[in-house]
Amino acid sequence: MSEQYTPPKKWVWEKENGGEWASLNRPIAGATHDKDLPRGAHPYQLYSLATPNGQKVTILFEELLEAGFAAEYDAWLIRIGDGDQFGSGFVEVNPNSKIPALMDYTGDKPVRIFESGAILMHLAEKYGAFLSTENRAEMLSWLMWQMGSAPYLGGGFGHFYAYAPYPMEYPIDRFTMEVKRQLDVLDRHLANSKFMVGDEYTIADIAIFPWYGRTVHGGSYDAAEFLDVGIYKNVIRWADEIAARPAVQRGQMVNRTSGDPSGQLHERHDASDFQTKTQDKIG
Repeated sequence: MSEQYTPPKKWVWEKENGGEWASLNRPIAGATHDKDLPRGAHPYQLYSLATPNGQKVTILFEELLEAGFAAEYDAWLIRIGDGDQFGSGFVEVNPNSKIPALMDYTGDKPVRIFESGAILMHLAEKYGAFLSTENRAEMLSWLMWQMGSAPYLGGGFGHFYAYAPYPMEYPIDRFTMEVKRQLDVLDRHLANSKFMVGDEYTIADIAIFPWYGRTVHGGSYDAAEFLDVGIYKNVIRWADEIAARPAVQRGQMVNRTSGDPSGQLHERHDASDFQTKTQDKIG
């Protein structure tokens, strides 16, 4: 499969491009079907899936609740493999049709927030929590670093290493080099910093951990050996510390549909759901 490709003068969408998620990819936005979103009893309504981007938000919610803030939420499962993100109700909350998406009903007027970084900022600023008190600029820099870098890990390396229709040396080499460079950036920084912003655990850590902590813990694309993740000792130390937090452990379970069933909580509507799994209720 090494035929040279010559791009046409004008690209036209004529067929699926192959790969595991090909049926969901299209060059246009908007809803594909009518479907209202459910709404629960809590002030926050989250529509998501436990991908790394989805876990950022559920981890922050669980951290806020553990810290004593009134941040109760309903987490509704969006099955992206089934195209739930293209339903009319979801598109109204996030016109980009990506998880996570949040509705905030705490004020006089409902507020929609989409993009995981924006949701983290919205919630952290609302409660004045998990923000750096010493160096806001550093925190924002690392938060934006994650938002700009993770697509190379997920959509770049992850796609070509795990999901493309066949292995291709050039894109795998290209994105592997970038992912390892990013891990080296983190490793060098964390050699002299407990968390991303000194001794303060902030939304920068919460944003970075589901992507890069997962990678050094061997959970990304079954590629731990290929990426030689064991050499990033400082990232592993940081990831181990965050993974041990009870709120992080709960947050990683919410809207999860893969892996060990004991680590899955398909929907979350009350703290008691962690004891009585929602999937046992909804099938």
